Amino acid sequence: MPRLTRAQQRDDIVLAAVLLLGGLLSAVLSSVAGLYGDEQASLALAVGYVIVLAVPIAFRRRWPSITAVIVSFAYFVAVTVRIPEIYAGNIAMFIALYTVGAWETNRRRATIVRVAIIVGMFAWLFVVMFQEATQPIDPNVEGAFSRTGAFSPFVASQLLMIGVNALFFGGAYYFGNRSFQQMRQRAALEERTAELEAEREITAAQAVALDRVRIARELHDVVAHHVSLMGVQAGVARSLLARDPEKSREVLAGVEASARTSLKELRHLLETLRTPGSEAAGSDTGPTTHGLTTIAALADEASAAGLPTTFAVIGAPAHDPPPLVQVNLYRIAQEALTNARRHAGPDATADVRVRFDRDAIELEVANTGRAGSTTAGLGQLGMRERAAVSGGTIEIGPRSRGGWLVRVRVPVATEEVARV
Repeated sequence: MPRLTRAQQRDDIVLAAVLLLGGLLSAVLSSVAGLYGDEQASLALAVGYVIVLAVPIAFRRRWPSITAVIVSFAYFVAVTVRIPEIYAGNIAMFIALYTVGAWETNRRRATIVRVAIIVGMFAWLFVVMFQEATQPIDPNVEGAFSRTGAFSPFVASQLLMIGVNALFFGGAYYFGNRSFQQMRQRAALEERTAELEAEREITAAQAVALDRVRIARELHDVVAHHVSLMGVQAGVARSLLARDPEKSREVLAGVEASARTSLKELRHLLETLRTPGSEAAGSDTGPTTHGLTTIAALADEASAAGLPTTFAVIGAPAHDPPPLVQVNLYRIAQEALTNARRHAGPDATADVRVRFDRDAIELEVANTGRAGSTTAGLGQLGMRERAAVSGGTIEIGPRSRGGWLVRVRVPVATEEVARV
């Protein structure tokens, strides 16, 4: 159930004030008109009765059952002692019974209170009817209903009274329950809407975080590889500058080529990020020429940078692997060779192999020399993420005979590859 708001509390106070004013007017007019003749109570008692009716209505949604009991008891007393006011009492009774059905959170209590009030009122009504039916007819009383016949005017009037009361109490009961159900449905809808909004915010935050991870991974792979390569080539050029200027110029040309390639890939990455709604923005790398066929070029670059590297392809693919899988394997090979150049030492060698099985592709990059860094940095994290994105597994660690090994196995039978 929704919580009672300040606006609803103010509305109840206004309703109580209107009922008080209307009840006072009704009491004055009923007293002047002599509603109950010589048997009616005093106007002062009627004013007190109206106040007793109005005050609980101001708290009807806060304490619905208590309000209904007070109003019902006051109404019963008023009719019994002939207090000259019936309209405000009927309205207050209807509002009180309706409020119990609409706002009482304890549904068992709501049912018990309403049924008890209704049964009590009808019992009292039948007692009054019995008393009137058994009293002798006074011919001097003007307006007395005749009781002669099976369906006399007296019987008709009593049946009319029963029908009116049945509609009165039944309507209050039905509309109260109906309002309670509607408020429950509205509260459930608002709760679900809030949950969906929270989920949407979480999903948006996750999407931003995943984009940040993807961008960081791409920048690391592009920058780390080419900057590392340029660093190695610049060192070689510096050492050859005095004794072999021609060779030094060739190495410097390689540095220039690596710089151009790095700028090209960075420009492509930035264009991808600046193009909202494009296919490039939704992929892991965007349109690219990198794939399994360009891993051989990575081996050649590594050899040119001073890390003798062999490349071999074992088997043949049954069909072209998904572009995302090819790009991820290329980036893993790129990162593994970059790490080998940085950590393996001057006399190390590397071996790159791509194996095609019936249902998987296996990439293996092994190098001799010193083992790589045992601390999992951004490079290793990026390789593991790319393997997971492609639905594969990866091994990263030192070899028993020395050196370092990176082996990743990716299934090719999966139609769709998860994206990070």
